[in-house]
Amino acid sequence: MPARRWTVLLTVSLGLLLISVDMTVLYTALPTLTGELRANASEKLWIINAYPLVMAGLLMGAGTLGDRVGHKRMYLVGLAVFGAASAAAAYAASPTILIAARAFLAVGAAAMMPATLSLIRTTFDDERERNIAIAIWGSVAVCGTALGPIVGGLLLEHFWWGSVFLINIPIVLIALVLTVLVAPGGGGAADKPWDPLASVQIMVGLVGLVYAIKEATNPAPSLPAIGVAVIAAVLGFWLFVRRQRGRAYPLIDFTLFRDPRILIGVVAAAAAMFTTAGVQLILSQRLQLVLGQSPLEAGLVVAAFALGSLPVGIVAGARLHRVGPRKLIAGGLLASTLGVVAMLVVGTTGQLAVILCLVVIGAGVGVAMTAASSAIVGNAPAHRAGMASSVEEVSYELGSLTGVAILGSALTSVYSRVITLPAGAPAEAAASLDDARAAAAGMATEDADPLVNAAVRAFDSGYHVTLVIAAAALAAATIFSLLYRRGRPNAPVDSASSAVTRS
Repeated sequence: MPARRWTVLLTVSLGLLLISVDMTVLYTALPTLTGELRANASEKLWIINAYPLVMAGLLMGAGTLGDRVGHKRMYLVGLAVFGAASAAAAYAASPTILIAARAFLAVGAAAMMPATLSLIRTTFDDERERNIAIAIWGSVAVCGTALGPIVGGLLLEHFWWGSVFLINIPIVLIALVLTVLVAPGGGGAADKPWDPLASVQIMVGLVGLVYAIKEATNPAPSLPAIGVAVIAAVLGFWLFVRRQRGRAYPLIDFTLFRDPRILIGVVAAAAAMFTTAGVQLILSQRLQLVLGQSPLEAGLVVAAFALGSLPVGIVAGARLHRVGPRKLIAGGLLASTLGVVAMLVVGTTGQLAVILCLVVIGAGVGVAMTAASSAIVGNAPAHRAGMASSVEEVSYELGSLTGVAILGSALTSVYSRVITLPAGAPAEAAASLDDARAAAAGMATEDADPLVNAAVRAFDSGYHVTLVIAAAALAAATIFSLLYRRGRPNAPVDSASSAVTRS
């Protein structure tokens, strides 16, 4: 029944909305939250990064586990875990507890996310309908990340910071009921093995990578700590790849990447989310800490991203079967690149100009994400549906994770290196703009103003560097999507491949 199919889409979109909103909901809440919990710069990074880090490590295992036990069951379990973790995060009494709760949230999100795409694939048989459904799925993911700062800002206008997590619980309950009523069942293939050790290996690699980035951008980095982190990252990733190549039922079949459509989709999705997560985080901080906007005002500005993304992404999904994903991916990434460059050029000349730049970036990301999702899921074999979904979502989470880690660390690094503290200013003001403002609050006006002005100039220097990095990443992904194996035949993954979308 058509109504049932679209109700399934609504059901999985609710779960996806929760996952993506929680990716960015703390961006506008971070200054308030860190002040109340007294979190330092390192704890702030891990409060943000614990969620995408754990999710990326678990997603591939969750996808194949869903193939084994059934994706409806995985979705229900993920919703329940997500609801419980939201309650724990809301009442966290310290940065350490909040980081742990965010990691627990990621466990639920990792169980849910592959199931959302797999349920769409098993529900929609018609290619055009499936492309539209995937376009809506991708638009919900992008818009959720754009809505996160608004949700955080709106709730902080009236409630305490824990409310940004409590808001998840009623949505979880609605999604649980709808899933039980309308989602297709199926017990999966019980003979498929599950490999939790591989999830541990990739988690070690990711933690080592993020820690190395964070430590390398510290004002006084520890070379031994960086060395240990790099060794852990390389060892974790090497063991993971080695283990997958030697197993009959791997978490990820690397032959998927022989198909250029899938590889281009993965690169595009990662680049789009790198920019989305990183730029939104940096811009949200700038709007509040430099321009003095409230969390809600900052969230509304960042929401311009969704204004561009949602309608354009859906239209792209409807046209995908005619145009093909490669052209849409390249065009979307190019538009986003130009939007970031324009934001760099307009600088601080006006908020309206920044909003227009965000609309352009969002439109480009919406097109690229829609086409990337279809390229990955539509060109994978049917028996690899869960794995393909996991590959796509891992590319999203890795993009978000590296965007926050690299751009956030670059901002902190540039700030610490270029700031010139006025005479008599406390040394801790060189750590971040938050710390500089906190130090200035206890100083006389004639001493506080020079400190704040110096901190703002240093922050803006870092802000511009992060935009250059984001534009370069998008430009590289655009060139790759245009040129990689252009004119050469696509290599099928295997003879059981499902319906293929044109490149």
